[in-house]
Amino acid sequence: MEKDPEIKKAASPMTPAAEKPRRLLMFSTDTKLFEEGSAVRERQLAYAKSFDEVHIVVFCGRGYTAQSLNPKVYIYPTNSRCKLRRPFQAITLGHFIVEGRGITEITCQDPFLTGLAGVALKKHFGLPLELQVHTDIGSPHYATTLGRKIRKTRALTHLPQADTIRVVSARIKDYLMTTVGIPAERIRIQPIAVDTERIKTAPIMADLHQQYPQFESIVLMASRLEPEKNVSLGLRAFAEVVSTHPKAGLVIVGSGSEVTKLQRLARKMGLEHQVVFEPWADQATLFSYYKTADLFLNTSLFEGYGLTLVEAHAAGCPIISTDVGVAREVGAIVAEDEISLSDRLIDQLKSLKS
Repeated sequence: MEKDPEIKKAASPMTPAAEKPRRLLMFSTDTKLFEEGSAVRERQLAYAKSFDEVHIVVFCGRGYTAQSLNPKVYIYPTNSRCKLRRPFQAITLGHFIVEGRGITEITCQDPFLTGLAGVALKKHFGLPLELQVHTDIGSPHYATTLGRKIRKTRALTHLPQADTIRVVSARIKDYLMTTVGIPAERIRIQPIAVDTERIKTAPIMADLHQQYPQFESIVLMASRLEPEKNVSLGLRAFAEVVSTHPKAGLVIVGSGSEVTKLQRLARKMGLEHQVVFEPWADQATLFSYYKTADLFLNTSLFEGYGLTLVEAHAAGCPIISTDVGVAREVGAIVAEDEISLSDRLIDQLKSLKS
């Protein structure tokens, strides 16, 4: 592979070796790192403050350009024509960065394909490797598709080879210890950073009850509309709610591959006047929605963490959720199936009227 000019630019003399600078090589799959002002980019810039230099290789398709985010943070795209080639192109880039920049440690943002690149470089250079686990691979609902079965197999191969494992919840740590046999001292819990104070003090920019005055009470769902989010369960449970609370409304905020399917299901259930679909909102709007909804509903099959659960809790919105991620830690009312979810929703809405 031809050496990227941005890597050459980054590979200039720096701090004397005697100062033992920390130089991190990170592997990621998040292309939002290339977007100016994105939340992902801002989080990585904040994280990079702990290091003297950070180099991020992003698994992605073609069309991206290597960038210097600031004098000590650099990102490089694999620009791969084929997804299967991404880890191998990342390894090639990683070799050049390690050799050219004197990398001292490696972190991978998942134990799957980025983990493959990290393990390969650890073996070659003997560098300490951290693997991050952001999803609940131990959930019985996780490995239900061929793709996720392959990812879980990769994860269980790579994780024992890591020097440290960073997880986002105690649920994942418990699984790695009890089922995979990873020693506790090699696992570190580091939840996703959420500025809860910002949410608490955020002004209300959009009031759901003002936007939808036809509803006496409003249940909010905010989610990617993908199969693992199981939003159809929320629709089925809400159909029972309407029988006792005919003026209740369900507002679903999100986008994804299942939006048309879910809209069709709502019409089939006769909920077209009780259910509103909105595209994904900006943070200010979403914080306002949490604050003005009567209940927040989450029906995911699995979550490593559950960012919206934490945000809704910070906003003071009561939560009903399946038993995933940090649902119990944030005080959510936990229910597992359609009947128990609808019962909890009915009970909570009834208590709002009393």
